[in-house]
Amino acid sequence: MNTMNTPPNAMPESSRDSEINDSQIVAPAVLAATRPFYWCLGRELWENRSIYIAPLAVAALILFGFMISTVHLPDKMRAASALDPMKQHEMIEQPYDFAELLLMGTYLIVAVFYCLDALHGERRDRSILFWKSLPVSDVTTVLSKASIPLLVLPLLTWTITVATQWIMLLLGSAVLLGSGQSAAPLWSHLPLFQMWMGLLYHLVVVHGFYFAPVYGWLLLVSGWARRMAFLWAGLPMLAIGFVEKIAFNTSYFANFLGSRLQAGDDAGALSAPGHGMDLPTVLNLAEFLISPGMLIGLAIFAAFLVASIRLRRYQGPI
Repeated sequence: MNTMNTPPNAMPESSRDSEINDSQIVAPAVLAATRPFYWCLGRELWENRSIYIAPLAVAALILFGFMISTVHLPDKMRAASALDPMKQHEMIEQPYDFAELLLMGTYLIVAVFYCLDALHGERRDRSILFWKSLPVSDVTTVLSKASIPLLVLPLLTWTITVATQWIMLLLGSAVLLGSGQSAAPLWSHLPLFQMWMGLLYHLVVVHGFYFAPVYGWLLLVSGWARRMAFLWAGLPMLAIGFVEKIAFNTSYFANFLGSRLQAGDDAGALSAPGHGMDLPTVLNLAEFLISPGMLIGLAIFAAFLVASIRLRRYQGPI
């Protein structure tokens, strides 16, 4: 009787239930690969507010100082009009270059202190017990922490720098117009788009990925040291340099470390003559990305990350 009332194309209830269960299982599995990483990134931004508060405070200080300096801007522009175009360009561009360098330095300082506290802080305040109870792997956690100095801080610093320089340009234009002068020389001598693209390259490629071994080492020390992580990060470097100098009377390690911290000859050679943040050519950029210095540095960074992941897996609270 029941089989006669069943439509010929109807599916059995068992197969329909299995399809529903499969669809309900597959969808969360796809999301689970990305959502924990974004959750961990949000956690880092929430717990380490200096990541964005420090550059914002420095940007506010830059704008405050620039606002005071605009009192003399009309006189400076009149004096600059008597100079040759190159010197006039350098004079107008100087405060904008200073803002770039100051915010870039802030990014590097915040990155160093963040990496030293990234794994050490959660062990110190014993919050690692709570975070390990969540369904988030150590790989995801450490990768999210490593992405802060490599990607998040460079992009955040670039955004704040662009906004700061744009406000500086508007303030300068308003002051010049209010004094009866034209703001056209100010706009014509400031290639802001080229400056911003060059700054983005330097922040992400040079100060992000080229400095990756430094960040990896700091993360490793943060996961290993029980206290005084800053000293443990610096003392081994000094010890290696001293031992090499005393034993062999050479300075290869010190020169290598100095070249890495100064972005190396390969990175410095990419900038075209003129502005220090110019974009490299496509050929020079490709050569730099596959240069031995970059590839070896990324390999060292990967080794430090693997060691940091294993340390977090077995380390407990301090």
